[in-house]
Amino acid sequence: MRVLLIGANGYLGRFVADRLLADPAVQLTALGRGDDSDVRFDLASGSPGALTRFLDAVHPGVVINCAGATRGGARDLTRHNTVAVATICEALRRSGCGARLVQLGCGAEYGPSQPGSSTAEDAVPRPGGPYGVSKLAATELVLGSGLDAVVLRVFSPAGPGTPAGSPLGRLAEAMRRAMQAGDGELKLGGLGVQRDFVDVRDVARAVHAASLSAAQGVVNIGAGRAVRLRDAAAVLARVAGYGGALHELDQVPARQLIGHQRAESEHGTPAAAYPYPDGCGSWQQADVRTARDRLGWRPRINLEESLADIWMEAACRI
Repeated sequence: MRVLLIGANGYLGRFVADRLLADPAVQLTALGRGDDSDVRFDLASGSPGALTRFLDAVHPGVVINCAGATRGGARDLTRHNTVAVATICEALRRSGCGARLVQLGCGAEYGPSQPGSSTAEDAVPRPGGPYGVSKLAATELVLGSGLDAVVLRVFSPAGPGTPAGSPLGRLAEAMRRAMQAGDGELKLGGLGVQRDFVDVRDVARAVHAASLSAAQGVVNIGAGRAVRLRDAAAVLARVAGYGGALHELDQVPARQLIGHQRAESEHGTPAAAYPYPDGCGSWQQADVRTARDRLGWRPRINLEESLADIWMEAACRI
């Protein structure tokens, strides 16, 4: 099976590439903006015609799109998350390769949900920020393209490779600095939110399964369980061996709100910035029955293992 992987150098794309390369039946080609890609191509500025010519030459059976942006203004998010997907869809429509498209969406497309509820694929999306809007627009383009396509709505990925600027990455970095400074207490803000964390290696398994399946439409990929961030912090402290006290800030100072990547507590140790500028409110939990029924997929890696891997990488930073 010839697979064209777009965004192989990204956070999720790296694990998808590893998973596909472990399958001897897969012949993988990586397309992206980096020098180490098999083919260099910028989806945000490249033309559908140029991509069509490449598709006709390579003739993949599956195209997987892991590319996109999670940060930036509305214009950049639209270019990298929406315009890029429009280019892929148009190129696939023009091409004679007949490839199946696996698009990686995100849980932020749904927006806020009722605490205690599980969000299924038939929920009406109401994204609460430009990132979710840009990803939802991409999903709608894929669903309306007429292509053989599936969109995997990935909830909150965790595990090795987690970016240092992400919520769990910031927690690990704050804890590392507190331990390095010998601080006996760590003050953290915004720990009341609850998210559905799913390990990136499980996400890669889901992408692999989707590429082999006949499933179409939207499929949620998550653990199916919301975890409060303060509970994740407690688990992280345990795996890190941090014996200090964790104090949650009731009122998060303005300097720690959305957009501030670092903040200092009054003791000089870092306090996590408000953790989830994703427009999804205080609660998010995926209904993952469709993934089980249509992809034969279930999450295998628990959050403690994911957090242990995040900590291992954070502890190695200088």
